[in-house]
Amino acid sequence: MTMNHNLPPATRLNVSDHSRASVGMRYVYPVISRRAGGVSLGINLNPNNACNWRCIYCQVPDLKRGAAPATDLALLEIELREMLHDVLHGEFMAKRVPVDARHFEDIAFSGNGEPTSSPDFLEAVKLVLRLVDEFELRNKIVLRLITNGSLIDKPQVQHGLDLINQAAGEVWFKLDAGSREGITRINGVGLDPAGIVRRMRECGRRCTTWVQTCCFACDGFAPNEEEISSWLGLLDQAKENLAGVHLYGLARPSLQAEAPRLARLPPDWLELLAERVDQIGLKVRISP
Repeated sequence: MTMNHNLPPATRLNVSDHSRASVGMRYVYPVISRRAGGVSLGINLNPNNACNWRCIYCQVPDLKRGAAPATDLALLEIELREMLHDVLHGEFMAKRVPVDARHFEDIAFSGNGEPTSSPDFLEAVKLVLRLVDEFELRNKIVLRLITNGSLIDKPQVQHGLDLINQAAGEVWFKLDAGSREGITRINGVGLDPAGIVRRMRECGRRCTTWVQTCCFACDGFAPNEEEISSWLGLLDQAKENLAGVHLYGLARPSLQAEAPRLARLPPDWLELLAERVDQIGLKVRISP
């Protein structure tokens, strides 16, 4: 498998395009991540575009309900090894990445659905860590799991968290609302907020965990005080086990039916929300 880097400058990576097909691989895709701060290699265990949630801001095309399929671990290893070699020793950075972003930051389990729904999640974590060591990247890049946290109770997921923690990695745990109604409206699932708090705590006990929250206006309105207070309440209950909170805005358009209803919020709105998070004792990072 050989990637084609004879591409015009217009096809260089940028923060507004997180295409999973930019290098023609099934499982591995490079992006420039504004939140990671440079080049991120994504691991997409959901090439079937299936997720157990349906977030209204999701940028996955043809999103459907379901779990990840079985992973061809041999192919994942081939793709990740080739991509790592090209990023570290090839021409990838020079030909595909703007000068100011030419630093390799992380390998992230993310992709087109919930990565922990994969029956091979644990084996994929082991595989990635083996290649991290093979390429002598331990303590040079971060291994991240970007998750909605709904499957944290599964033993194989917990084992995976333990391995990520042993490699000084971290988890980005989705929390977009604090009330049952808000969670249903934004994430398309009916969950008990108390269960989310319990899973956040468990995740944070096992691995460094940052909450990630997507902030946006819907139908012209920002989240109201009741929604913000309920969200802050969940954070407050779990804060002893959390490293902090990532607040981020809409960098790319939703590909869901609700897309016309959604809009970016001004940076000062996120700054004011960050002040309230700081007041409950949590660190905050903002990506407007």
